[in-house]
Amino acid sequence: MAKLYTDSLSHTFGALTDPTRRAILSIVQANPGCSVSDLAAELPLKLPGITKHLDVLSRARLIKRKKAGRVVSLQVRPAPLRRASAWLAKYDAFWTGSLDKLQRHLERGP
Repeated sequence: MAKLYTDSLSHTFGALTDPTRRAILSIVQANPGCSVSDLAAELPLKLPGITKHLDVLSRARLIKRKKAGRVVSLQVRPAPLRRASAWLAKYDAFWTGSLDKLQRHLERGP
């Protein structure tokens, strides 16, 4: 079932929840321009399953597909990942600061 998100960040995080989709992104990142057939050789899935995952990644704008004849090549689109990373960085700074304060408090002892 496709989920309908109202913002691009939700699409990105929604697509990244699945370990197979994260694996697909890793493979495509390491092999820009690889074909769907190349991808299928790397994964323990049949082509229809891979296509469904690619559809989710495409809707989230995480990959770009380019068709030349019968060959579909893939590329990672970095912009959504940059936005997700920037969003996470705000919380990383918060938690790092909070954990540093906790460590200092614990080191002071009772």
